[in-house]
Amino acid sequence: MEQGEVLKRVIGILTQAGEWLHEPDGVPDDSAAEGPGVVMQLLNDVMPQVTIPSDASAEEISTILSEELGGRIMQLTTAFAIAFWELAEVHDAGRTDVTALDVLQELALRSETDS
Repeated sequence: MEQGEVLKRVIGILTQAGEWLHEPDGVPDDSAAEGPGVVMQLLNDVMPQVTIPSDASAEEISTILSEELGGRIMQLTTAFAIAFWELAEVHDAGRTDVTALDVLQELALRSETDS
């Protein structure tokens, strides 16, 4: 999965989380399971299937997992960090003319054009 697509999915998760926060009673009961489901779906889409030989040592397992998952974990971490810093910069600037949703939408549009 390309970085732009991962970023858009992260923005979707953050947008959904924002909607839940603004629900009168918090996360609605019918959506409570959806949150982890959305995150798990992203992880399933981004993370590769890893095959570990049955006779692999602990050190070999560590190396295999690091090689297979390291880049993908970095991709996810980068997407969340980008979204965080975009939101943080607007907050730190004291801007009241822009909402968090506005920032996330702009970031999503930019990720479309950068892809």
